[in-house]
Amino acid sequence: MKQIALDIGVSVGPSLGNFHPGHNAAALAHLELWMAGRTRSPVPTYLWGDNGSGKTHLLRAVADHIRNQGARVGWMDKTTVQPPEFNPEWEVLLLDDVQFFSAVQQHMAFNWFVNAATPGAARQPWVLAAGCIPPQDLPLREDLRTRLGWGHVFHLQLLDDDQRREVLLKHAQTLGMHLGNDLLDYLLSRFSRDLGHLIDLLEQLDNYALQTQRPLTIPLLRAMLDET
Repeated sequence: MKQIALDIGVSVGPSLGNFHPGHNAAALAHLELWMAGRTRSPVPTYLWGDNGSGKTHLLRAVADHIRNQGARVGWMDKTTVQPPEFNPEWEVLLLDDVQFFSAVQQHMAFNWFVNAATPGAARQPWVLAAGCIPPQDLPLREDLRTRLGWGHVFHLQLLDDDQRREVLLKHAQTLGMHLGNDLLDYLLSRFSRDLGHLIDLLEQLDNYALQTQRPLTIPLLRAMLDET
């Protein structure tokens, strides 16, 4: 069957502004306060919650914000096979999916923590980390696990069905799409509860509808999935 390449155009990167907090307003306010501050606290922050709760979105939003200010960022996640040595010019250290860190990654993450907390350093970078479970339950070396949990800890919760429905409807409006209730119900009941995945799927469907010049329907969605 012929495949159609779906170009979803220029996507908007993650930001605190396009994060949909739901029950996570306290975590969002904490990050906004830190990024707006002239004197930023070095006390670490740990975000935890299920897949799709927005942890990586928030870490990437912070990274983009800091880089746009001309500062440097240290980033490590489970795909960082050879983590870099600590750089004293980093403004923030970002550790994502820490529950998957290998022994090498754990060693370097602990090294980053130690260097970030060195008294008398020109700057003390903030550590923002994320995982899928509470810090005390992380399968990590003890010294790293305790450091991840001694600062601010926020439990991120998934959006409920009504909140996801509202977000998808608003996003469809920004795309100029008319999203009927039947198609919206189908998206919410048949696919991942991960909001990022649903938004990506919605954007692909919008592009597919434009390419095929067909209205947005459940059969159109099925046809797109058959061809991709």
